[in-house]
Amino acid sequence: MSSAKVSSVSGGLESFWEGLVGALTSETFLYVVKRLLQALVTLLLASALSFAIIQLAPGDYLDTLKQNPKISPETIKQLTVNFGLDKHPVEQYLRWLWRIVTRLDFGISFATQRPVAELLSQRIPATLLLAISSLIVTWAIAIPLGIVGAVNQNRWTDRFLQVISYAGQGFPSFITALLLLILAQNTSPLFPVGGMTSIDYAELTPLGKAVDIGWHMILPTLALSVTSFAGLQRIARGQLLDVLRQDYIRTARAKGLPENRVIYVHALRNAINPLITLLGFEFAGLLSGAFIAEFFFNWPGLGRLILQAVNTQDLYLVMASLMMGAVMLILGNLLADLLLKFADPRIKLADMN
Repeated sequence: MSSAKVSSVSGGLESFWEGLVGALTSETFLYVVKRLLQALVTLLLASALSFAIIQLAPGDYLDTLKQNPKISPETIKQLTVNFGLDKHPVEQYLRWLWRIVTRLDFGISFATQRPVAELLSQRIPATLLLAISSLIVTWAIAIPLGIVGAVNQNRWTDRFLQVISYAGQGFPSFITALLLLILAQNTSPLFPVGGMTSIDYAELTPLGKAVDIGWHMILPTLALSVTSFAGLQRIARGQLLDVLRQDYIRTARAKGLPENRVIYVHALRNAINPLITLLGFEFAGLLSGAFIAEFFFNWPGLGRLILQAVNTQDLYLVMASLMMGAVMLILGNLLADLLLKFADPRIKLADMN
């Protein structure tokens, strides 16, 4: 190999190594690592607290079976041993935690005798699909309407949007779901109700399957979006109004900048930061927020599964659900911090707690 080629390869490896070292020592990477390490401690404390609260509830999963005269005491005793309910609660928790750390095993569901991870993995995609679509619809509608309300403050447009906002916040999610069900009944078969797919779903083309799922998502997504959109619209309007009153906005207007540039480049860029922070908490509530819509529209998500687990005290399924919510909260806050850094480079991640 010629010396020129050797030099070129050496230079390429050196550049790659410098880039890798730079990425690993960057502020963002170090911040993510720090937050993930903190997350491990948070999850440990959250799991211990959740397990303790569940244990404080009277009875256990076997109480219902004990009331069945067809089930003998010997069977109940054997199930108690099989489920590990004969152990001290502290030992139960440590065994459960050890299985997660060593094998990523979240235990077996008492009711179905199937792995908890398998049950959740079958339901999570449907719930996430519904919740994320609702989040996209909410933000796509609320932010533009909030901008319109702020720009037209105290005009008829702003007052009309405020009425819509108050009305949306005044409707609980289950009321909205009931109204949409009535709408579907009166316009049948325009809007499908019940399930995630049609009867002939398996016979459809890939594009047809996507359209079919999207068709079934319309009403559940609207049911989830109405209340969230109303609150977010008011927050977006208030934040933009505060920014529009700042001195630098008056200066930008005095310099003769176009109004659209003043609003969308200067004002909105600074008003968006609190909304990004709010996005982190909304991301954490994605799974729990979809429960009502899943129940009313028979959506095959986590809602009914977790509700049934809580009612029957299916210990490990409840624990895994609570841990999933904690993970969503941690990831949501981390995502919000990174988006804040991206939206405003002046923000220092090291200053965030």
